[in-house]
Amino acid sequence: MDIVNNKKILLVDDEPDIIEFLSYNFRKKGYLVYTAYNGEQALEVLSEHKTDIIISDILMPKMDGVLFCKEVKQDENLKHIPIIFLSANADDYKTIAAMQAGGEHYVSKPVSLALLSEIVTDTLSQHHA
Repeated sequence: MDIVNNKKILLVDDEPDIIEFLSYNFRKKGYLVYTAYNGEQALEVLSEHKTDIIISDILMPKMDGVLFCKEVKQDENLKHIPIIFLSANADDYKTIAAMQAGGEHYVSKPVSLALLSEIVTDTLSQHHA
Protein backbone atom coordinates (compact mmCIF):
# COMPACT_ATOMS: atom_id res chain seq x y z
CA MET A 1 0.00 0.00 0.00
CA ASP A 2 1.26 3.45 -0.88
CA ILE A 3 1.16 5.46 2.35
CA VAL A 4 1.51 8.78 0.48
CA ASN A 5 -1.37 8.51 -1.98
CA ASN A 6 -3.92 11.25 -1.25
CA LYS A 7 -2.62 11.86 2.26
CA LYS A 8 -3.35 15.40 3.40
CA ILE A 9 -0.52 17.51 4.77
CA LEU A 10 -0.73 20.96 6.35
CA LEU A 11 2.35 23.18 6.02
CA VAL A 12 2.55 26.07 8.49
CA ASP A 13 5.35 28.60 8.07
CA ASP A 14 5.55 32.40 7.88
CA GLU A 15 8.18 32.22 5.12
CA PRO A 16 6.51 32.05 1.67
CA ASP A 17 9.66 30.53 0.12
CA ILE A 18 9.57 27.59 2.54
CA ILE A 19 5.83 27.05 1.94
CA GLU A 20 6.35 27.17 -1.83
CA PHE A 21 9.34 24.79 -1.77
CA LEU A 22 7.68 22.23 0.51
CA SER A 23 4.28 22.50 -1.22
CA TYR A 24 5.81 21.83 -4.61
CA ASN A 25 7.84 18.86 -3.43
CA PHE A 26 5.11 17.21 -1.35
CA ARG A 27 2.56 17.64 -4.17
CA LYS A 28 5.07 16.03 -6.53
CA LYS A 29 5.16 13.05 -4.15
CA GLY A 30 1.36 12.71 -4.25
CA TYR A 31 0.24 14.56 -1.13
CA LEU A 32 -2.75 16.90 -0.99
CA VAL A 33 -1.18 20.06 0.44
CA TYR A 34 -2.80 22.78 2.54
CA THR A 35 -0.87 25.84 3.71
CA ALA A 36 -1.02 28.49 6.41
CA TYR A 37 1.32 31.31 7.41
CA ASN A 38 0.73 31.20 11.18
CA GLY A 39 -1.01 29.14 13.85
CA GLU A 40 -4.29 31.07 13.63
CA GLN A 41 -4.59 30.44 9.88
CA ALA A 42 -3.62 26.82 10.43
CA LEU A 43 -6.47 26.31 12.90
CA GLU A 44 -8.87 27.79 10.33
CA VAL A 45 -7.59 25.39 7.67
CA LEU A 46 -7.99 22.45 10.08
CA SER A 47 -11.58 23.46 10.81
CA GLU A 48 -12.35 22.80 7.13
CA HIS A 49 -9.82 20.12 6.20
CA LYS A 50 -8.74 17.38 8.58
CA THR A 51 -5.19 16.59 7.56
CA ASP A 52 -3.17 13.44 8.18
CA ILE A 53 -0.03 15.25 9.29
CA ILE A 54 1.18 18.78 10.05
CA ILE A 55 4.60 20.35 9.48
CA SER A 56 4.91 23.59 11.43
CA ASP A 57 7.50 26.25 11.99
CA ILE A 58 7.97 27.30 15.62
CA LEU A 59 8.59 31.05 15.38
CA MET A 60 5.66 32.74 13.61
CA PRO A 61 3.60 35.91 14.11
CA LYS A 62 0.12 35.92 15.69
CA MET A 63 0.31 32.35 17.00
CA ASP A 64 3.61 30.49 17.19
CA GLY A 65 4.06 26.79 16.55
CA VAL A 66 4.15 25.79 20.22
CA LEU A 67 0.81 27.46 21.01
CA PHE A 68 -0.66 26.12 17.76
CA CYS A 69 0.43 22.60 18.72
CA LYS A 70 -1.14 22.96 22.19
CA GLU A 71 -4.42 24.09 20.59
CA VAL A 72 -4.41 21.10 18.22
CA LYS A 73 -3.62 18.62 21.00
CA GLN A 74 -6.48 19.98 23.16
CA ASP A 75 -9.04 19.49 20.38
CA GLU A 76 -10.71 16.05 20.45
CA ASN A 77 -11.13 16.08 16.66
CA LEU A 78 -7.53 17.05 15.91
CA LYS A 79 -5.32 15.70 18.70
CA HIS A 80 -4.50 12.50 16.79
CA ILE A 81 -2.78 14.45 13.98
CA PRO A 82 1.01 14.15 14.27
CA ILE A 83 2.97 17.41 14.20
CA ILE A 84 6.52 17.73 12.92
CA PHE A 85 8.31 20.93 13.86
CA LEU A 86 10.59 22.63 11.39
CA SER A 87 12.63 25.57 12.63
CA ALA A 88 15.77 27.59 12.07
CA ASN A 89 15.76 28.37 15.79
CA ALA A 90 18.45 26.41 17.59
CA ASP A 91 17.13 27.46 21.01
CA ASP A 92 16.97 24.30 23.12
CA TYR A 93 14.16 25.72 25.27
CA LYS A 94 11.94 26.32 22.22
CA THR A 95 12.72 22.82 20.97
CA ILE A 96 11.85 21.31 24.35
CA ALA A 97 8.66 23.41 24.57
CA ALA A 98 7.65 22.27 21.08
CA MET A 99 8.12 18.61 21.96
CA GLN A 100 6.36 19.00 25.33
CA ALA A 101 3.43 20.62 23.53
CA GLY A 102 2.94 17.40 21.59
CA GLY A 103 5.33 17.53 18.66
CA GLU A 104 6.51 14.20 17.27
CA HIS A 105 9.74 15.33 15.61
CA TYR A 106 11.94 18.39 15.30
CA VAL A 107 13.83 19.11 12.08
CA SER A 108 16.26 22.02 11.68
CA LYS A 109 16.27 24.48 8.80
CA PRO A 110 17.71 24.58 6.26
CA VAL A 111 15.80 21.38 5.76
CA SER A 112 16.94 18.32 3.90
CA LEU A 113 13.95 17.37 1.78
CA ALA A 114 15.01 13.72 1.79
CA LEU A 115 15.18 13.65 5.60
CA LEU A 116 11.87 15.48 6.03
CA SER A 117 10.14 13.18 3.52
CA GLU A 118 11.46 10.13 5.35
CA ILE A 119 10.25 11.46 8.71
CA VAL A 120 6.80 12.24 7.25
CA THR A 121 6.51 8.76 5.69
CA ASP A 122 7.67 7.03 8.90
CA THR A 123 5.33 9.11 11.06
CA LEU A 124 2.34 8.38 8.80
CA SER A 125 3.20 4.66 8.82
CA GLN A 126 3.26 4.63 12.63
CA HIS A 127 -0.04 6.48 12.93
CA HIS A 128 -1.87 4.46 10.28
CA ALA A 129 -0.49 1.03 11.02
